[in-house]
Amino acid sequence: MLIWKSSNFHFIVEETPVVNGEIVSGMACISDKSMIHDLAQKGFGEIEKENLLLKSFETLYLLYVNRLVLKKNKKQIDFNSFMGICQKTDFEILTKFLIFRDLRNRGYVVKDGFGFGSDFRVYERGHYGEKGAKFLVFGLNEGQQEKMGNLQKKIEEITQMGKEPIIAVIERRGEVIYYKINKMNFYENKSGQEESFNL
Repeated sequence: MLIWKSSNFHFIVEETPVVNGEIVSGMACISDKSMIHDLAQKGFGEIEKENLLLKSFETLYLLYVNRLVLKKNKKQIDFNSFMGICQKTDFEILTKFLIFRDLRNRGYVVKDGFGFGSDFRVYERGHYGEKGAKFLVFGLNEGQQEKMGNLQKKIEEITQMGKEPIIAVIERRGEVIYYKINKMNFYENKSGQEESFNL
């Protein structure tokens, strides 16, 4: 595992061996049993019928870091080609990929979320497989409008699940900034209602 610093952050490059995959029903399918075990231990994919199926953002990440050789009908598919395929069915795939890549580079295990849009369950470092996800991160693109009521509803639902809500804002340059959300209650100030402010 290689670690390097950039600004105030530590980035971790996973030394995953190169894996061979095949596109099956629009998903990357890994059938090599030794690779399945290695990837599953690191939090990638879901095991189904002795194969490991990767989500689109996981596939893109492994293609991006040159750890996956992906083929469809014996033709090799690169990162840009697979991104184009994904964008036809998921308009949020670039947002998902940028958040997933950033969190993995910071050393977190990241799994698909609960359907809040571009959302992910994020496990504390070293706790994957031992404890449930601590955070639920959902993404917004810079300049994207979100109704306050919708945001409040998401936060309440995430909090009720026992997760800490985090908003990941993707800047126009592709940088991801995280904001931890805490619930605040505003109480009516009845004692000073009659007072007026003079400016």
